[in-house]
Amino acid sequence: MPVPVQISLPLAEESHGGVAYQILGELVPVLQVEMTSSHIYFEHHVLLWKDPNVEIGLKTLDGAFKRIISGMPVLMTEARGPGRIAFSRDGAGQVFAMHLHPGESVDVREHQFLAATDSVHYNFKRVKGIGNMLFSGTGFFMDTFSCPHQDGVLWLHGYGNVFQIELKHGESIDVEPGGWIYKDHNVGMETIFQKFSSGLFGSAGQIFWNRFTGPGKVGIQSMYYYLPTTE
Repeated sequence: MPVPVQISLPLAEESHGGVAYQILGELVPVLQVEMTSSHIYFEHHVLLWKDPNVEIGLKTLDGAFKRIISGMPVLMTEARGPGRIAFSRDGAGQVFAMHLHPGESVDVREHQFLAATDSVHYNFKRVKGIGNMLFSGTGFFMDTFSCPHQDGVLWLHGYGNVFQIELKHGESIDVEPGGWIYKDHNVGMETIFQKFSSGLFGSAGQIFWNRFTGPGKVGIQSMYYYLPTTE
């Protein structure tokens, strides 16, 4: 089986999905995007700066009623060009781009999303039981981003350093539940539990991880991220 390899970031400006962008900085990196006719949507708290002529508004998401029931945000923030805009998340790590083509889809761990072009469609699902110990038995939400018709760009943030592994059909890797960022939509994911006993005073415990099975890519971050536990 292959091993995860650290992703490399482009040194120069790149273009895809109707926008030009550059990722600057190392410890707490900044995503800088130049828009012409395309739009970008993002979480409102990641905006760092913008040109005065860039218009900011609210983007209503499909399935708003389901999101209200699930406690998810009903609205995201949208930027309209022409002009430049920059984003940064308040955390040490890596910002990286995923270039999506028509028909491609990727599942993303919640709160790793930074921004996306408007050609990238967003949905979500509740994943129950993946982190019973970490999330008080409530599970968590997994975002799904896809490009049904046009090329698009999805920008994500990983804590620490970001690595990627490409699994062949039937190959698997076990990842600490706080360590994964994204997976190709067709990559399988299940939770594996292992009980063990220390033999000291009869004490026992358990360890668990997420097992991903290919084919497809999986992104891993070196700094574990745990969500606040809520009931």
